[in-house]
Amino acid sequence: MNQLREQAGRRSSSEGRPQDASRYSDAALMPPVDVVEDANGITLYADLPGVSRENLHVQVEAATLTINAEVDLGLPEDLQASHTEVGLGRFHRTFTLSQELDPERIAADLSNGVLKLSIPKAEHAKPRRIAVTAV
Repeated sequence: MNQLREQAGRRSSSEGRPQDASRYSDAALMPPVDVVEDANGITLYADLPGVSRENLHVQVEAATLTINAEVDLGLPEDLQASHTEVGLGRFHRTFTLSQELDPERIAADLSNGVLKLSIPKAEHAKPRRIAVTAV
């Protein structure tokens, strides 16, 4: 229990950020993501609480979709944190996209802390009806 208190004490500072920032510089939270698939493609819903559009970066390179986001965890000047449980203000998540998806037509929307990515299927991957003729 004392070790937990020591760790909590070291992690909080007057700004609500970890004092040992070098320890957390590359660390990031992995946001939970729901994936819904239908006949037209897939939709990803990523929980990014507190993230603004300006601090959100969504990128596709080759077949890799990357989500990076930052949130300001600072406290107002007149407040001081006595205990901080969330010491990271960075989110990171990567996905490998199937060749059945069309990365050129991804649509993104951020609303109320939820990122919605709509990724349609490529034309060659969509089901099509084949006409059958009688001989």
